[in-house]
Amino acid sequence: MDQYCILGRIGEGAHGIVFKAKHVETGEIVALKKVALKRLEDGIPNQALREIKALQEIEDNQYVVQLKAVFPHGAGFVLAFEFMLSDLAEVVRHAQRPLAQAQVKSYLQMLLKGVAFCHANNIVHRDLKPANLLISASGQLKIADFGLARVFSSDGSRLYTHQVATRAVGCIMGELLNGSPLFPGENDIEQLCCVLRILGTPSPQVWPEITELPDYNKISFKEQAPVPLEEVLSDASPQALDLLGQFLLYPPCQRIKASQALLHGYFFTAPLPAHPSELPIPQRLGGPASKAHPGPPHIHDFHVDWPLEESLLNPELIQPFILEG
Repeated sequence: MDQYCILGRIGEGAHGIVFKAKHVETGEIVALKKVALKRLEDGIPNQALREIKALQEIEDNQYVVQLKAVFPHGAGFVLAFEFMLSDLAEVVRHAQRPLAQAQVKSYLQMLLKGVAFCHANNIVHRDLKPANLLISASGQLKIADFGLARVFSSDGSRLYTHQVATRAVGCIMGELLNGSPLFPGENDIEQLCCVLRILGTPSPQVWPEITELPDYNKISFKEQAPVPLEEVLSDASPQALDLLGQFLLYPPCQRIKASQALLHGYFFTAPLPAHPSELPIPQRLGGPASKAHPGPPHIHDFHVDWPLEESLLNPELIQPFILEG
């Protein structure tokens, strides 16, 4: 740590505090994530190891935050990243609502290029959300926080836990177009109801693999027809709605890939994506009490064996979906 001069505190994540710092010899500004080990015998947290492994295995890319160094410090270690001025959550929070269409296209295009690069290198991020999409001083968007990332196998032989949820590219696109999340659930079951309200109740005809899900027969919902996206996002262009519709599909295998989405006509019709230098870059909130903004707190978790009324923050939310009798 002697080689760095701490300039201030950026925020606090799940596994450590992030500081803004300057390299004493080169003058380079970096972000230092200090990860403390609660017990030495426990070793380095798995999430930190995954982040290091994922960033070390992929080559430098302008759409992925760069890990510059890893070194021990006290009863823990420090990750040194390139310094990024803000993040997409701050952009959405402070910008006029909704964002200009050229700005939405630019952010989405950079995100898709980053996702396509990760997937080409067999890395699945699994925690995409605006707070993990950092913005540089020049307006460049870069994917960060690879703590939940995994190396995936193209043959489908590797199994993954279903306990990891991510907002995904389509949800982020909808949030940029809408100025707020499309599916603003406070916990698992409320999140599900928000999705059903817009996308409709899935069936084996629409999603054949749904019957193979572990908890498929434990919860039943009334049939609910999908709401046309033009009614949800009335100001969005037909091209934007077409691309969004190809993202927001229940069967994962039918969703458009990042590399394919980059060729969609949405990016080649007026207005064209804005240059990064034309994008808003709000400053992160600073100061000792500043913390990361992970979104609404999940006060309750949902489990299929619990009564719904004990799991929900707002029981009225699911009334339209409850089967009668």
